[in-house]
Amino acid sequence: MTSFEFISIILEIMAIAVIIYTVIVAGFYFIMFIFSAIALRSQFQLHQKNAYEEMTHSTDTKPVSIIVPAYNEEVGIYNSVRSLLSIHYPQYEIIVVNDGSKDKTLEEMITRFSMVQIKKVVRKSLDSQKVRAVYQSTINDNVYLVDKENGGKADALNAGINLSNYPYVCSLDGDCILERDAFLKVMKPIIDSDGEVIATGGSIRIANDCMIERGELMEVRLSKKPLVVMQVVEYLRAFLLGRVGLSRHNLLLIVSGAFGVFHKDWVIRAGGYLPNTVGEDMELVVRLHRLLKEGKYSNRIEYVPDPVCWTEAPESMKILRRQRKRWHQGLFESLWLHKRMLFNPRYGKVGMISMPFFLIVELLGAIIELVGYFLLLIGLLTSIINIKLALLLFLVTFLYGSILSMTAVLLEEWSLRKYQKLSDLARLFLMSLTEAFWYRPLTVWWRCEGFIQVITKKHDWGEMTRKGISN
Repeated sequence: MTSFEFISIILEIMAIAVIIYTVIVAGFYFIMFIFSAIALRSQFQLHQKNAYEEMTHSTDTKPVSIIVPAYNEEVGIYNSVRSLLSIHYPQYEIIVVNDGSKDKTLEEMITRFSMVQIKKVVRKSLDSQKVRAVYQSTINDNVYLVDKENGGKADALNAGINLSNYPYVCSLDGDCILERDAFLKVMKPIIDSDGEVIATGGSIRIANDCMIERGELMEVRLSKKPLVVMQVVEYLRAFLLGRVGLSRHNLLLIVSGAFGVFHKDWVIRAGGYLPNTVGEDMELVVRLHRLLKEGKYSNRIEYVPDPVCWTEAPESMKILRRQRKRWHQGLFESLWLHKRMLFNPRYGKVGMISMPFFLIVELLGAIIELVGYFLLLIGLLTSIINIKLALLLFLVTFLYGSILSMTAVLLEEWSLRKYQKLSDLARLFLMSLTEAFWYRPLTVWWRCEGFIQVITKKHDWGEMTRKGISN
């Protein structure tokens, strides 16, 4: 056997392995699609019956402390808080935590909401950096501001939890706009389960080019920029396909830090958010699962698809690349910190299904896909790999992502229908067809860069600059 023949056999074996992997992943997503379609349709029918209205008058509706960590959010913090003041929910407080911002976030909050410094005894249940001052609005007495030394998002959330007065806490990014009934919807599983559900997360959607006035979403519009449209498609796939399916069997490992509600006592029992991590939201959820399984509790963590939090997406390749590298680092950190749960029957389906899924599909999947692209190029440009095998690799590697994205767009139209214009849906559908030819390879490469930077411990993330989404 010549060296050429040996290399050819090795590469063809690798190509077959990538094809088998891709088919298995696609099959898994198809199963989640079935679960998601059923859950989304039932949720849509529930919404049609206005089943949430009675919650506004029920004594069972628990008050919520909304914690907004803010670092250099001068551009959007006012409209975000103003949006929260208009939500449809009986009782809540808003705690903005200024995490040592270098811009005028602190001054913006104090001026806009006529805030005065107050003396408040804070029970330090969780460690955090030094709190310099606590302020309260004189025009909205349920709005507080914590000024503290910089410690990162996790540290800011812990400081907010220490100050909070209510049994449930919500983590919410400083650039987000909530739909008015979002809290009624995200709290419903908690209230209906009588405490069995200890955390819920809502959907995150992209607000770029939407009509937002005075902190309120007036009209959903699809951005004209292809890079933003592809992120819309990506978010639909991640939330409507991935999280709905996993949540149905209590396998959810991520409650987005942009919009998640937690039972405060359980967060404190788990030790709060872990500082010096990138993926503090996922890490806390994994730790809660670990705590539940080790204590043999039957509590659940659920994803609720309908309540939507609208946020600003990166509009440049540079910022998007930074974001994806950070996300992949956060995924790696969470899995590494809780590696003992992997394939461990002690942790039930979370240890045997969910953790391996996030390891093999979400973390290592980027590397496997990159290998697939490399083999595809070799097959198409040389004769080392059989051309038929190369074409088959092309079909499964490139097209399965686009098909999944098209499925997510169809689910959006079939159930939630946030995009009312037919032209917007048509553009989403057509753009999802192109994903495999430019957008997915880019994100795969960026995720691999993030993986390499974690391994080599060379982090250069930069700042996530924003232009603001509200008028």
